[in-house]
Amino acid sequence: MPTLLASINDPADLRRLSRLQLGPLAEELRTYVLESVARTGGHLSSNLGTVELTIALHYVFNTPHDRIVWDVGHQTYPHKILTGRRDRMDSLRQLGGLAGFPQRAESEYDTFGTAHSSTSISAALGMAVAAKQKGEQRRAIAVIGDGAMSAGMAFEALNNAGVAETDLLVILNDNDMSISPPVGALNRYLAQLMSGRFYAAAKDIGKNVLKVAPPLFELAKRFEEHAKGMVAPATLFEKFGFNYIGPIDGHDLESLIPTLENIKQLRGPQFLHVVTKKGQGYKLAEADPVAYHGPGKFDPAVGLVKSTAPAKPTFTQVFGQWLCDMAAADPRLVGITPAMREGSGMVEFHKRFPDRYHDVGIAEQHAVTFAAGLACEGLKPVVAIYSTFLQRAYDQLIHDVALQNLPVVFALDRAGLVGADGPTHAGAYDIPYLRCIPNMSIACPSDENECRLLLTTAYRQDHPVAVRYPRGAGAGATIAPGLDALPLGKGQLRREGKHVAVLAFGTLLQPALQAAERLNLTVADMRWVKPLDAELLLQLAASHDALVTLEEGAVMGGAGSAVLEALQAAGIAKPVLQLGLRDEFAPHGDPARLLSLQGLDAAGIEAAIQARFAQHLERNAPSLKVVS
Repeated sequence: MPTLLASINDPADLRRLSRLQLGPLAEELRTYVLESVARTGGHLSSNLGTVELTIALHYVFNTPHDRIVWDVGHQTYPHKILTGRRDRMDSLRQLGGLAGFPQRAESEYDTFGTAHSSTSISAALGMAVAAKQKGEQRRAIAVIGDGAMSAGMAFEALNNAGVAETDLLVILNDNDMSISPPVGALNRYLAQLMSGRFYAAAKDIGKNVLKVAPPLFELAKRFEEHAKGMVAPATLFEKFGFNYIGPIDGHDLESLIPTLENIKQLRGPQFLHVVTKKGQGYKLAEADPVAYHGPGKFDPAVGLVKSTAPAKPTFTQVFGQWLCDMAAADPRLVGITPAMREGSGMVEFHKRFPDRYHDVGIAEQHAVTFAAGLACEGLKPVVAIYSTFLQRAYDQLIHDVALQNLPVVFALDRAGLVGADGPTHAGAYDIPYLRCIPNMSIACPSDENECRLLLTTAYRQDHPVAVRYPRGAGAGATIAPGLDALPLGKGQLRREGKHVAVLAFGTLLQPALQAAERLNLTVADMRWVKPLDAELLLQLAASHDALVTLEEGAVMGGAGSAVLEALQAAGIAKPVLQLGLRDEFAPHGDPARLLSLQGLDAAGIEAAIQARFAQHLERNAPSLKVVS
């Protein structure tokens, strides 16, 4: 291991280095990040871009006494390495290993758990106010990217912080790059700094010259206050009550460290604007920061290599193709994404239908109400959004869409467990939080072909519908062309067995069928949580001794609860075993392993049914037939 990095086990060791040693340390740290991510997979571009900033923050501030909150947290690998976790980087994003985001339980240096964007200023402000109230001398620092700064929550926090009279430092890490290319008026405003670099240089030269003539210097300073807003994004933040500093080069330690040391002596809310480059120091990532945003394992000497083996289409790709096909068939379709063009499979749609594609930035609340406005005027909006991110727009979902019964389609990607990104990104709660909303319908496709069919079904409704599907590929079902639909609220019997019937909601149908073959169970692909196929449910309840509900979502309030409510409403008392995600936050790790730990693989399903309904299974006869 490189000499300097090997000597640092915590930031106190870092602060013992001389300033001259920090440049070589940054080179070692960047190499270590690159090699670590190449071995494990994970976020790369963002972490390469924060190496110098991380070093400077821990060098100048007395962490963990001084609090650093990272937004969104996927750029904290250098921070983890410098705070005692260097030797655990090989366990990154693996079960039992380091998380890909800050976690309070993992380290005292992780002062706030993050992974959803735009929360840092609010959290850091809370810490700053707490320090003031408790009479503690500590600094609170929020590091937020330009993409996250576009969200309304960031501005709500700025508005509050400007009058809170606390020692809060907000650092805007401006790399002109969120996950997808950033959009919106604010981004255009920040982009002016590129043309405004001459302003920063000229100002420094001018100060040195004019300091020999104090009256001229004061005159120039007053002129600067009026002029700098035209060439640098200062006025906006100063109007919020912050002292704006910058922009400065976020890769220049000789600029970063003196600036931070000066800010450390200032009182009140400070705003430091640093300019960095995603993928800094690794030419392949610099050239394509999107591709290297979250790569899997790769050889740094070669870079990412596209697989030549034919791969099953992912659910995301199925959605992207359907969106293009439906848009070609219906000019009313409008596609909306909150800054997740690549992740939600909308790249091709953007190319083919640019006038009907809307990336609203990291602004989920706005995305939903924007869709509602489009629907009011007769258009057919499709909001492509991760399940976990729709949580951020719950009021808009209820108040602006469902209450007005507007025909908005929600394509909920990443439903269920997501694996390495962990509990912050798991789509565990969409069924409970959606099914209690009047006018809302929820579809759960069991495979790729059914996903396409149910998207068309959802699109043809005159009320809001959510179609939830998982990350990655499914069973490999053949996808039929065309834009056929399925009946609303109708499931399908997939296997006839004896005594116990499994009601599967979504892609867990596949392990359910495997368990059913061993135990001779009946299996139904329910397809819809709401409206529930009550006719099929009552038929199965009448012909079986017990029922099992199966879903990759929270059991509490989920599809199984919907089945129990329907049985109760019909006056039917029947033993029901509810299988799904337990009342706990599932950790990060391999998705298949996580499902196994939840008892939601074929073996776990079989074991749970045997444990609960052994008295019924003992009488089972051989398999009767499979229903296609």
